[in-house]
Amino acid sequence: MNITEMLPQFGGLAYTIVAFVIALSIIVAVHEFGHYIVGRWSGIHAEVFSLGFGPVIFSRVDRRGTRWQFAALPFGGYVKFLGDADAASAGADDAAMAQAARDPAELRRTMHGAPLWARTLTVLAGPVFNFILSIIVFAVILMARGVPSEPLTVGNAYDLPGGFYELREGDEVLGIAGTPTPDFGDGAAWSAFTNDIPPEPVLDYRIRRDDQQMNVDGPYLMPPLIRQVAPRSASSDIGLKPGDVITEVDDQPIFSFNELREIVEGSDGRPLLLKVWRDGSVMDFALTPRRTDEPGRDGGFVTHWRIGIVGGMAFDPATTVAGPLDALEGGVRQTIAIVEGSLSGLWHMVTGAISTCNMSGPIGIAEASGDMASQGAQSFIRFVAVLSTAVGLLNLFPIPVLDGGHLVFFAYEAVAGRPPSERVLRVLMTVGLAIILSLMFFALSNDIFC
Repeated sequence: MNITEMLPQFGGLAYTIVAFVIALSIIVAVHEFGHYIVGRWSGIHAEVFSLGFGPVIFSRVDRRGTRWQFAALPFGGYVKFLGDADAASAGADDAAMAQAARDPAELRRTMHGAPLWARTLTVLAGPVFNFILSIIVFAVILMARGVPSEPLTVGNAYDLPGGFYELREGDEVLGIAGTPTPDFGDGAAWSAFTNDIPPEPVLDYRIRRDDQQMNVDGPYLMPPLIRQVAPRSASSDIGLKPGDVITEVDDQPIFSFNELREIVEGSDGRPLLLKVWRDGSVMDFALTPRRTDEPGRDGGFVTHWRIGIVGGMAFDPATTVAGPLDALEGGVRQTIAIVEGSLSGLWHMVTGAISTCNMSGPIGIAEASGDMASQGAQSFIRFVAVLSTAVGLLNLFPIPVLDGGHLVFFAYEAVAGRPPSERVLRVLMTVGLAIILSLMFFALSNDIFC
């Protein structure tokens, strides 16, 4: 392979790395800022706030005596509080603690000399700030998108193989193929409505336009249109893109996303030949559906065959502005759903109900970062929010070296009236580090072999 053939691959790799570093830096900065600001409010002095590890590229000291720095390895960060031996140590720096012991006011400014409540809030703040970031991002996205208008109203229409239709932006859709349109917010009624629409390329729409009711031709409401491509999926691997329309599967014409779903589900993992309409041209692709474990309604997981695409309507519904409170409520719901899904998935992996290949490591996360960035700013920002929730949740696990492990130590101190001994702390921190390294190795092997 010559250098010109390698350039696109190198460009894609560089893009993935940059996207991953940006996503990780945002999440780490928010997490560590949570530790820093709550520690400061609690009277604990931060000596260093670092984004990255290793040699320092840039630093400055603020008026409170905290050094803010960027380091050469941008894969993490830390806050070093007064009295910490280093960023990862649970023990105290002997010199700093000796000086603090002679001065009660100075001792109060150290992490280890601060009251239990101050230490607890400072440690807890990192994961909490990750959750807050997720809630805010989801809320802002919801406010930017808005909520669908009632009744269903045509917004931006997508290019489809059928070409020109008589629907116009602003048309209120009163019915399709003789069936009245239900309220868009009624999930059960809406699902039944879309399932009952006959899968035909052109349908009769009853609309209201300029206060006049009329019938016009329109596309199938839920065509096999790709609205989003999942990272590291079968569709992503062969180069399918948002906006593509799958018109045939194994020489069988399809007009609805449900038809595509049924064919994929019934494939049992055999390769499928696709004809894809893209910007007026028809292209041929071949892919193999993959087994995917997805949350079921009963709280368990169900195995499906998937190709990794998300569909949608032939047009974006017109929207109205979502209020701040409604948007925040939606952000909280989405964050809670991610936490619940993550915990359920982890439990089902531990019990063997689903494959451990569902756990991604740094390579998988980096690839997902690049894929989401390539699909637009909104997709990437939403991915950052999802990843921020995952990082916040992971840090709450009761494993020494993680924030959750420290919270367990503080709980022991609250009950016993004294912290664990230095010897016990060293042993537990070593065990915790071994657990984390083992999990990282396991997740990395999933990225390579699954």
